[in-house]
Amino acid sequence: MSCREKHHHTTDNCVCDILRQIADAQSDVVDDCDIGCEQSIQDLLGDESPNNLDTVPVLLYCDCDPFRGFGVRDDENRTVVASFYFRVRNVDDDCCATLELLRDPADSQANFPDPTRQKTANLRATGICITVDLKCFCHVTCLPATNAL
Repeated sequence: MSCREKHHHTTDNCVCDILRQIADAQSDVVDDCDIGCEQSIQDLLGDESPNNLDTVPVLLYCDCDPFRGFGVRDDENRTVVASFYFRVRNVDDDCCATLELLRDPADSQANFPDPTRQKTANLRATGICITVDLKCFCHVTCLPATNAL
């Protein structure tokens, strides 16, 4: 099957079109993912039962590499803090988003070489926010919903 066949082409991205077709076909025969963005959102909203969850931590990728955000703590040393994990604070109409860095308070390492080194079991909001253009990202991974505030 050609990537550019007229009856299958609905966007300017043939990979997107084909993966959408696969996902639509698979959704008829397979249940949703146990872990993923849809499940994390459902857990956050408490469809099954009320909970104390307030955050869906996300990991973003640009150019196929994990995105690491940096900010500065408002302490006497103005400590630079890095994180691969974020809480979405808002998204405007132009796809600019305010993201809050998430960190495990017990993790003393200031900067991480990759997301597998950063602890995720006890992620907490840092109060450090950055603004990003979401059009620059090519992938998002959602962690299970948690209580980070």
